[in-house]
Amino acid sequence: MNDPFARLPVVPSFAVTSRDVTDGQALPLAQMSGIFGVPGGEDLSPQLSWSGAPAETRSYTVTMYDPDAPSGSGFWHWAIADIPASVTGLPARAGDGTGEQLPTGAFHLPNDARLARFIGAGPPPGDGSHRYVIVVQAIGIEKVGQLQVQADSTPAWLGFSINVSGHLLARAVITPWAEIPAA
Repeated sequence: MNDPFARLPVVPSFAVTSRDVTDGQALPLAQMSGIFGVPGGEDLSPQLSWSGAPAETRSYTVTMYDPDAPSGSGFWHWAIADIPASVTGLPARAGDGTGEQLPTGAFHLPNDARLARFIGAGPPPGDGSHRYVIVVQAIGIEKVGQLQVQADSTPAWLGFSINVSGHLLARAVITPWAEIPAA
């Protein structure tokens, strides 16, 4: 099974919880993708809360990644950068693309559908169970722009830049799943 953390730096963990999604459980329909044609899918980003990050945290990133997507490289569904260290959560719908519910200074990066917003799960029918790895990263710098990450950068570039720069302090992970039966 593809482990998305296998080659990343080993760092401490901290806690992340959600009223909308649960680690190891199926994603609710609200977090499935109507954009990808899932009937009833709403593309609503989940509420997230986190605690226990290192004291030296200067900002956070939040991402959602499907390592099981049939692409050879997975699929990035969501990426937010520059969440201030004083913030310990995101409300549901923060990923709607307007930026209105993001903390001041935070911004969306385009996902693999090239949309600067949350896009819900949409595994191909009959492709089996897909994991949706939601990660909150504690970062030791305030602005990812210091790492040449801009608002039009990819989530992969965001992760690469943080991991090789040595600024990743800790990560918190929730991994729900989704599966659409074959027709």
